[in-house]
Amino acid sequence: MRRSEVLAEESVVCLQKALIHLREIWELIGIPEEQRLQRTEVVKKHIKDLLDRMIAEEESLRERLLKSISFCEKELSTLCSELQVKPFQEEKETTVLQLEKDLRTQVELLRKQKKERKQELKLLQEQDQELCEILCMPTYDVDSTSVPTLEELNLFRQHVATLRETKESRHEQFVNIKRQIILCMEELEHTPDTSFEKDIVCEDESAFCLSLENIATLQKLLQQLEIKKSKNEAECEGLRAQIRELWNRLQIPEEEREPVTAIMTGSKAKVRNALQLEVDRLEELKMQNIKQVIETIRVELAQFWEQCFYSQEQRQAFAPYYSEDYTETLLHLHDAEIVRLRNYYETHKELFEGVQKWEESWKLFLEFERKASDPSRFTNRGGNLLKEEKERAKLQKTLPKLEEELKARIEKWEEEQSMAFMVNGQKFMEYVTEQWELHRLEKEKAKQERQLKNKRQTETEMLYGSAPRTPSKRPGLTPNKPGKVRKMNTTTMSSATPNSSIRPAFGGTMHRSPVSRLPPSGSKSVVTSMCSGKKTPRAARLRANKENMEFNGSMLSARTFKGFQS
Repeated sequence: MRRSEVLAEESVVCLQKALIHLREIWELIGIPEEQRLQRTEVVKKHIKDLLDRMIAEEESLRERLLKSISFCEKELSTLCSELQVKPFQEEKETTVLQLEKDLRTQVELLRKQKKERKQELKLLQEQDQELCEILCMPTYDVDSTSVPTLEELNLFRQHVATLRETKESRHEQFVNIKRQIILCMEELEHTPDTSFEKDIVCEDESAFCLSLENIATLQKLLQQLEIKKSKNEAECEGLRAQIRELWNRLQIPEEEREPVTAIMTGSKAKVRNALQLEVDRLEELKMQNIKQVIETIRVELAQFWEQCFYSQEQRQAFAPYYSEDYTETLLHLHDAEIVRLRNYYETHKELFEGVQKWEESWKLFLEFERKASDPSRFTNRGGNLLKEEKERAKLQKTLPKLEEELKARIEKWEEEQSMAFMVNGQKFMEYVTEQWELHRLEKEKAKQERQLKNKRQTETEMLYGSAPRTPSKRPGLTPNKPGKVRKMNTTTMSSATPNSSIRPAFGGTMHRSPVSRLPPSGSKSVVTSMCSGKKTPRAARLRANKENMEFNGSMLSARTFKGFQS
């Protein structure tokens, strides 16, 4: 049994006890039956009225709950439809009071979600409106009267985030372009004259419309200013180059150049005007010193001829170079030729530098060849001989490689230009082949001259005897002491004359004597010194043998020697 039912029964019992107690009191007092009936009616009425009021109140509560349930169900259905969520369903059977409470709670929750979505939608719309005004773009298409779904809000947030990134990117681009435009205007001394230029330079950055059209217009304006700036810089640089060239041609001293140094940088209008004035002054001075200028140009022409490996025929082809009629026309012809040569050299600079490198390597190779044929190289004292041999061996390897590289580059160039690449009036490989052939002929000629010289020297020695040679001192050998020199040799050397000679008394080869020769009328000590069995110094014999071996190791025969005697 429920406690409420127990309490109801207890209430009935209490009511019965109360009525019994009242009757007892009435009897004790002696109230008549009729009055007792009346009093009992009053009690009944009071109790009935109280119960009726209580029942009415509870009925009213029940009606309110039912109405609230109905209202909540309707509102809940509307909210679920607006928010696009599943309708609320009670999981299990419940009382009216609990149902009303659950429905009311759910309604309040959905109301809160609706409010939050509407607030976020309004905030996103405000942000979108602000960004679209700055970017000059249409606003985001969304129904502001309905409640947005979570997906719609997410898409809207992403759109606003994209707009914000676009704004930051365009603003950064705008700031960079604006800074460059201001710098160009300052360099060009340009004052903003259009409304667009004034908006860029003078107006607040935040007020500028960052539309694609405005950004494109900014870039176009910057390009125009940069082109104008580049044109001015090129013009000023051309004027400076013209000034330097005129300085060199007119041989202007340094003290006269210093005042112009201040305008040798920059490209502003005042700098350009100052440069033009200096050029005009120098041009006038050039016309006054036309002969000196032409001669200076001719020096430069000769330098370019050397750098371009011009042959003598190519140089003579420019006839004004040899003219002595120093007129303005002649100067113009020289100016045009130096410009043509300068452009020609710059166009083929890499090839000319490669040929120049080969020329330097070739000269170094010839120098090593000359040193290799020089007998005095063996007097090396600091390891230079070994170093030269290493460099010579390295050069012998690199020189052919360099020739092959140049050959390939020149062939490619000739194929592209459809013309021959000339060096000193002939093709490069023909020129290289000619140099190698000349080198071979020079070596052959030097060899023949050396052989002829050795032959003549040997014939002279066989006919007249060899001249005395002082043995070279070698490191490690103890020099002869003066006390050990024989007196006879001293006397013989002192009595000798430079033109004395001795004819051999027998056929054969005569060795060189370490002492000077005496005339035929000399004393017998001469014969004694030559035939006394004393041997020729070893160093003299080795040198003589070495010179004789240069003729393929052959010795003169006795027959030849007799021929010389006859």
